Amino acid sequence: MQHKIQADTGWRIWWQLTRPHTLTAAFAPVFLGTMIALTYTNIHFPLFFAMLIASIFIQMATNMFNEYYDFKLGLDTENSIGIGGAIVRNGVKPKTVLNIALVLYGVSILIGIYICMETSWWIAVVGLVSMLIGYLYTGGPYPIAYTPFGELVSGIVMGVFLILIAFYIQTGTVTTSAILLSIPSMFLVAAIMMANNIRDLEGDKEIGRKTLAILLGRQTAISILSIFFIISYVWIITLVVLGQLTPWALIVLLSIRKPMKAITIFRKNLHPLQVMPAMKETAVTNTVFGLLLGMGILIGHLFS
Repeated sequence: MQHKIQADTGWRIWWQLTRPHTLTAAFAPVFLGTMIALTYTNIHFPLFFAMLIASIFIQMATNMFNEYYDFKLGLDTENSIGIGGAIVRNGVKPKTVLNIALVLYGVSILIGIYICMETSWWIAVVGLVSMLIGYLYTGGPYPIAYTPFGELVSGIVMGVFLILIAFYIQTGTVTTSAILLSIPSMFLVAAIMMANNIRDLEGDKEIGRKTLAILLGRQTAISILSIFFIISYVWIITLVVLGQLTPWALIVLLSIRKPMKAITIFRKNLHPLQVMPAMKETAVTNTVFGLLLGMGILIGHLFS
């Protein structure tokens, strides 16, 4: 069954080019890392906003590199499912997409210099490594997204790294507690990538990708996605039971219907267009989980 995808017009072309549903993967970890830091020190808000803007710009640039290289490799067509495809559906020149991504990286570097001047130049090393990984995710001779390591790499960079950098620029250190609290974010960011790969499984298989979803098979990949969700929630419950978090952190459980809905949709539907809502629910899970956990930590701190 053919599904014709309608082209975007006007400002929507450029908005969709950023792949907005993925930007929460940049916002939530920065917010969470800052809330964890609040339990140690007062928040330096200019650094918080600088970190937030730089992270979102890097995520946008990464998405545009993805757009560019998917086109160059012939992956995107006019009937491709998803919000990518600004080049093939909307007539945006490939070079324009690449140049915008590079400009966003350039602005992020300038913001990063400010952050380093206020904190430590070691941040530059971590930041540049993260940016390089963002490019290599779909660019370069051996794109990470074409391998079984996409979920792991994205989870570490967009989950653990972002939380710990946001924490470090406020406190000047990295603690065991901060590392432990970054683990659920790692799994939830990985879940976003897994959901994307489950949706694109058949198309990716045709072009020779070797994603984890392809190697495991669709049903096993959905089960692994379920495990990612379960670990994230059980991790927080365990930290509360062990006294590492106040019971306020349990407000993350308010978001649990989102991942349950995502898994249900994946189990019941096969066509990429039909499982698009599952991808949205997965992305929303990451955002709401991070926001709720950050709020729980904040409330617990205020009333301790």
